[in-house]
Amino acid sequence: MAANLQKEKKIKVLILVLSIIIPVVVAFLFQYKIPGAEPLSFLPPIYATTNGLTALLLIAAVVAIKNGREKLHQRLMTTCVLLSIAFLCMYVAYHMTSEATSYGGEGFMRYVYLFILLTHIVLSIVVIPLVLLTYSKAYLEDFEEHRRWAKYTFPIWLYVAVTGVVVYVMISPYYVH
Repeated sequence: MAANLQKEKKIKVLILVLSIIIPVVVAFLFQYKIPGAEPLSFLPPIYATTNGLTALLLIAAVVAIKNGREKLHQRLMTTCVLLSIAFLCMYVAYHMTSEATSYGGEGFMRYVYLFILLTHIVLSIVVIPLVLLTYSKAYLEDFEEHRRWAKYTFPIWLYVAVTGVVVYVMISPYYVH
């Protein structure tokens, strides 16, 4: 029991550190451009697809657990975490080699885009500790707490994954190729 509490304490510290470091490092790297690097303009449709796949697998994972398929649920959720890490790496690599693309739409649609983008960005930061905490509860085999946290984590993570695709679809006509 004491060993598990010690492990949980270490995990909570790691979650806190990662939840702060990841957004700070991403924000820093987002501003940095690799001198002379060729723009990685092929990445946005790939990382948008990664977001879409994450959304589908999140839904599949919920269906799996509702049907008592714990191992499948675990594999799907681990895949979602790995896809999110891959997305983040591609997103940062793209922005370190390419200038930011501005949305070219006007009027009401511009406000819709900005709302979706802003909520996507804010919730993508919020979801980091939620995913890590929820995942750690399953790792520690505290399934009651895992379920409790998953009720909040799942809809936010799904929203972030879906809006990632929506943002890409809305801005894609304005990418410089």
